[in-house]
Amino acid sequence: MASFLDSLNALQPLSPALTAAIEAAIVAEELPAHHVLLRPGQVARRVYFLETGLVRGYTLLHGREISSWFMQAGDFVISILSFFTQQPSEETLALLEPARVHSITYDQLQRLYHDFPEFNYFGRRILEKYYVLSEQRAQHLRARTAAERYHLLLREFPTVFQRVALHQIASHLGMAPETLSRLRNKAG
Repeated sequence: MASFLDSLNALQPLSPALTAAIEAAIVAEELPAHHVLLRPGQVARRVYFLETGLVRGYTLLHGREISSWFMQAGDFVISILSFFTQQPSEETLALLEPARVHSITYDQLQRLYHDFPEFNYFGRRILEKYYVLSEQRAQHLRARTAAERYHLLLREFPTVFQRVALHQIASHLGMAPETLSRLRNKAG
């Protein structure tokens, strides 16, 4: 649990009482590769922190999986729409690698916000980070060429091709696997 608390303390030091409340609420688990954290139709009841591992978020569109994002160790993993609205999800959250995760339920998170007003600062900072990432991704898909999207991904996630299947990367970049293969061959 240390790395989870360390990531929060890096934003702002936690009070001893808040640290104790978080430690009491958090569940730590070791999960195997291919474990599904959330399926379509389920309500996202937990937010996860990845101590180790890799998660892919994806949706099905006309029978095809479209990768929305990949999250690595040190990231928070959540189905934003489902978690915050407590409505059924349209996306799947699946581990691509074995992982050690720490999670907290929606109700526990709300209780922490209520009981520890300073905890709202952490929630705001984390949401800001992931909202910015979401906006960047949307802008890249709208305004960047396939080659630019490919090079940006390599810069942001250099080990992606060692950890993620080619067709999953291609769908994340909004291109056909053949296009991605050509770009990789051209980059040499």
